[in-house]
Formats: sequence, C-alpha cells, structure tokens
Amino acid sequence: MSYQEFIDSKRSLAHWAGKEAGSVHPILFPFQRDLTKWAVKKGRCALFEDTGLGKTFQQLEWARSTDETTLIIAPLSVARQTCKEAHKIDIEVKYCRDQSEVDSPISITNYEMIDHFEPDKFRAVVLDESSILKGLGSKTRQKLTDMFADTPYRLCCTATPAPNDIAEIANHAEFLGIMTRTDLLSTFFVHDQDGWRLRGHAKEAFFKWLSSWAMFLRLPSDLGYSDEGYKLPPLTVKRHGVESGFIPEGQLFAGQLGGIKDRTKARRGSVDNRLQTALDLVQSNSDQWIIWCGLNDESTKLTRLLPDAVNAQGSDTIEEKKNKIEAFQDGSARVLITKGKVAGFGVNLQNCHKQIFFGLNDSWELFYQCVRRSYRFGQKHPVDVHVIISDAEGSVFDNVMEKDKEADNLRKEMIHVMKNYEQEQLLSGQTEDKYETETVVFRNQHKLMLGDSCERLKEIEADTVGLSVFSPPFLSLYAYSPSERDLGNNKNTQAFFEHFAFVVKELLRVTMPGRNCCVHVSQVPAMLVRDGYIGVKDFRGATIALFEQHDWVYHGEVCIDKNPQAQAIRTKSKALLFVQMRKDASWLRPALADYILVFRKPGENKTPIKPEISNEQWIEWAHPVWYGIDETNTLNYREARDNDDDRHICPLQLDVIQRCVSLWSNPGDLICSPFMGIGSEGYISVKNKRRFVGCELKKSYFDCAVKNIDGARKESEATLLL
Repeated sequence: MSYQEFIDSKRSLAHWAGKEAGSVHPILFPFQRDLTKWAVKKGRCALFEDTGLGKTFQQLEWARSTDETTLIIAPLSVARQTCKEAHKIDIEVKYCRDQSEVDSPISITNYEMIDHFEPDKFRAVVLDESSILKGLGSKTRQKLTDMFADTPYRLCCTATPAPNDIAEIANHAEFLGIMTRTDLLSTFFVHDQDGWRLRGHAKEAFFKWLSSWAMFLRLPSDLGYSDEGYKLPPLTVKRHGVESGFIPEGQLFAGQLGGIKDRTKARRGSVDNRLQTALDLVQSNSDQWIIWCGLNDESTKLTRLLPDAVNAQGSDTIEEKKNKIEAFQDGSARVLITKGKVAGFGVNLQNCHKQIFFGLNDSWELFYQCVRRSYRFGQKHPVDVHVIISDAEGSVFDNVMEKDKEADNLRKEMIHVMKNYEQEQLLSGQTEDKYETETVVFRNQHKLMLGDSCERLKEIEADTVGLSVFSPPFLSLYAYSPSERDLGNNKNTQAFFEHFAFVVKELLRVTMPGRNCCVHVSQVPAMLVRDGYIGVKDFRGATIALFEQHDWVYHGEVCIDKNPQAQAIRTKSKALLFVQMRKDASWLRPALADYILVFRKPGENKTPIKPEISNEQWIEWAHPVWYGIDETNTLNYREARDNDDDRHICPLQLDVIQRCVSLWSNPGDLICSPFMGIGSEGYISVKNKRRFVGCELKKSYFDCAVKNIDGARKESEATLLL
C-alpha cells in the first residue's frame, strides 16, 4: 500500500455503498431530487431535514430507486399520510401489519408492529421519524439495530437533531452501521468534569465524517438552493400563568420549586384553573385545536368538558389511536387531546394552527416536536401556541424557551460549518488533501521542513544522517492537529504502527550504516471508553518490534526515572492515588517511566564516534536507569499552543537529548528529528556543533522551532566571537 493510499484509508468517512439513481419524479424540488440521488448512491445514510421539507417524497423515491424490497417503519398515523403522498408520485405503498401481508415492493408499518416482520425478507429499510431511536427504550432501539444489521440499504429520516445531542447522532450511526457509539466517543470526544465534549482538533474531522452519511437542512438555501415555497408564517408562543395554591414545604409563599415532587403537586393543584383558561381559548373560536397533556387526569377532564374533542391516549389500541388522529386530520373532530409521546413525532397536523400545552416539562425536544406538528413548511396560517402553567412553574417555561433559543443558534452554527462538506458530498466528491509545506535553511546546513515527515524525509539524501533523536506522537487522537497525516490521529494501535512504519523505513534509508536512532517512548494507559479495559499498553515493546520488522537492530535502552507524585497530580490516574491505596490496592501500579530505545542500522560505521565525556560520566550514563533528569528542563512550549489543543506539547527534556547527542554522534554530524515539535533536538544539535534536519507537521510548532533553533544558532555564533 502506498502512503497516499494509507492516508485515504484513514479518513473516517462513510463509504459509498449504494447505486446510481435513475430519474426522480419531477414533482420533487431540485434540492429534494439531489438529496434523494445522494442517498441512493450512499446506500446507508440519514436525512436530517426540518419538518415540511419533503422527507416523505425523498424516502419514497429512495425506496423506488434502490429497486429493492423495502420496509418503511413509521410512527402511528404517519403510514396513512405516506400512502397518500406515494400516489402523488405514482408509487404504490402497501400498509402491512405483519409479514404475511407483504406482497409488494414497498411496504409500510408502525414501530409498534416490528416484531411481526422478518428482516431478512427485505433488502432496504426506512426509519421514518428516526429520532424515535433516541426516545425508545434501549432494548427496543437495540432490537431495531440488530434486526436490520445485515440490510444492505438503510435510510433514516427525521428533523434536524439538536447539535449537542450525542446520543441521537450515535444511535443513528450505529443503526446505519457507520460507527458504534463507543468508537464515536473514543474517536471524536473527550470526557472531562463537564461530561463528553468534542475534542478541539476533532471538529473538522467530526463534521466531515458526519457529512459523509447525514445531511442537515433547515432551509434549501443551507445547501445553496432557492427557498421559494419554504417561508414559514409567524409563530407566537404565549405563556398563561394561573394560581396553583401550592406552597413548597418550609416556605411562606409560592417560590422556587424543590424538584419533581413539588412540580407535580403544583401541576395537580392548578388543574381546575388551567381547565378554565383552556376552555376559554378553545371556545373563543371555531378553529381546530391540539391540546398537549402530560397527566391522564388532565386529558380525562378536558375530554369530558369538550364534546367535540377526541382523546388519543396511551391505553388505546393502535387502531383506536389511528382512528382518532385521522378523525382530527379529516376535520370530523375539532379538538385533539393527546400526549407528545402519542402524537408528537412525525404526524402531519398541518390542518391545525392553534395549540395548547396543558402544562409543560423540561424536555425542549418534546416541546419542539409537538409544535412542529403544525408549524411546518406548507402551513398557510400563523401558528399560535399557548402554554398554560401555574405561576409556580414559570422557571420551567423560561428554561424551555432558553433551550429553544440555544438549540436554534447551535443548529445554525452547525449547518454553517457543515455546508461545504455537504455540498462536496452532493457532488460525489471528497475533500481535497491539502497540507502546508515550507522550508527554512540556516547557515551551517540546519534545515527545517514544515510538512509530513513520511514525505519530506524523502528529500534527505541516503546514508547521510549520523543520528536520529525524537519522540513520536503517542496514541492521542486529535490532541495536536486535525490532520490525517498526524501520526497521533490513528484509531487504534495497529493503525498507528502501520503509519509509523513509513517513517521507520525512511529513517533506515537516510541513516549512515552502523549509526543509531534514539526513540523516546512511554507505556500508554489503556482506557475503558477507548480500549474496553483499564490497564497499560506495551507501547515500548510494540515500537521495538516495529523497528526490528523493518531491519533495524535493537541496540539497547535506557529507562528514565520519573516522579510518581508529579505524575499522579498531572494524570489524575487512580492507579497512583493515595485514596485508591486505601480503597482497593489491586488497582495500584508503579508510575509509567520513559525510555530511550536505541536502534542501529546494519553495516559498518566508517567514521568512529569519539564522545567528549569523562569515564565518570560514562559510568553514570551507562546505568540502565538515567537518574537526575530534570523534567522541567525543556524549551518553552506555551507560545506554540493552539486554542484547540486538548493537551500541551510535551517536549523531550534537554538533558536527555544532550546525552544522546554526546554519546552517539560526532561534531559536524547531521542530526535528524522527523517529529521536530518546537525544535528541542535541533536546539541541542546547534549548541553541540552538529548539523540538523527536522520535519514538523503543525505550523505553530514549526514556527516556534524556527525561532528556538535560530536563537541557539545566534547564541553559538556569539560565543565563538568571544
């Protein structure tokens, strides 16, 4: 495999697993046609589009274009809508309750009936209103994922999820077979005191990955299309506060509610007052109304007082729920009383433009979805939403409104970031592979190269390097840069060493026969979320094996003494904490030492190395453990740090580099570092009258290295003048 092929294989992008789509029905808007063709070619993907953007037409055309036996799974009453929409584009869709009724290319059923179907009878599946993956209990969600794990074509359709909703994105990726939740978290996210957050340098890679299997859309213009026909009428949300009569225990007046129990008491205590407000609103006109309830006694009382209302409730049979919702859609029922869990997802209730929330909980998503049953593209009337809650629950309303504003801003930001990636996907293209290159040459043949060491090392003449000294990036995804060329950005140990091998082979080529390569390594902790267990990975042993595999001779090693208390403070590892010693010492382990691994290129060294050190120094340095290394004696890394760095760079201690250069090179030798960082190896090389050549991928580190090495060069020249 060539290096470019390896880099291409590293990209965390969903593969094209479908086929070219033929003609799409002309009734679809241009953006709908292009998204449908993309989805057919992608094969397994998601359409995250706002309500009313025509996901039903797109999923139907997707099913027809795949030309495979397809099962569409939809929420209650959506199946009827889908069958109606299908006729508009000359597609036949049959509603089925179980497998025995399937006798046409495209069938549709409800989520409640999936146990009655045989997944291996279908080659394509559509999850309509697939946000249900998040809301379903883990067993049911896992059942869907397992049932269709081998289905070649899979499509998820739902409104744009909240940008910070990792669970919903992870569940979709897992259902589609793109990436497991565990891999998603370990690849792009880091866990700290505030929970999971996107790694700073993972943003670009994450959004590229997301755009490779999901399209996010609020308006057609988000992808550069016309918004004609997609302008929503005004939306008004009005709060109606009523007295509850509830005073939390220990208070003189109704104030801050203490928790769920207090909220429930306040809600139940205000039912009669809220009833009167709701009746006044519904009876003030002859329009259709939806009343969203949260408690059974609320919906029962409302139904009793409103003779022209139907109550679609959880205890109804599937057929009863469907008939009641359809009666409201047809206009034979003026008022629909229901819960968000029953009719809040997927159902098109555009026939109505007035809603009442008979109480409210903290779920912004449920509020958003319920409002969107009426407030969706195609709605011709202004939509009025009335929230009737007790005065004591005012903070609940404020919280939901604040979440709504925050989600809208985040969604806009996310779609803006993803726009270019999505457009590239629609054009069936891939992001162009770009990285910066630059070369700075100082007098005395000090050469610093910005770029990928796997490629820039090729510019060094064979058999010219007297010694290489460096510390490779360890297994730390997106810690320092977003580039696929970053050695640290590999999903697992195997990929890391496959990448590292390109460097190791080039180092062998450029090194003089019989000369050495010093590699600074440390053992790497294994983490539960990334590796599935807590322990230590033998990074040292794997590095030795890699060099030996590529014809280097393992020459020896030095262990560098480390302060366990300093390591405990820095890493917060429970394996080093006093509290763990007293809790359960089975988890304790020694601090992780650093090592200098020394490898020799086969062949005869034609120029003997004669280090200028005393016998006493050699006795000290010949010890298998190097003591007295000052961990703080490093070049200043802070000015090279980026805002998105999740970790600061850890430059190799100058004392360690000094010993390696003094022991295994002569003045005038060419010292090489393929991972130059901020220039520590170059700095010591210049100070010790060696020539230097280094490569660095990250521009901020490269610029810092240029400054540090130029400073060392000027200091050395000034010393000579004295």
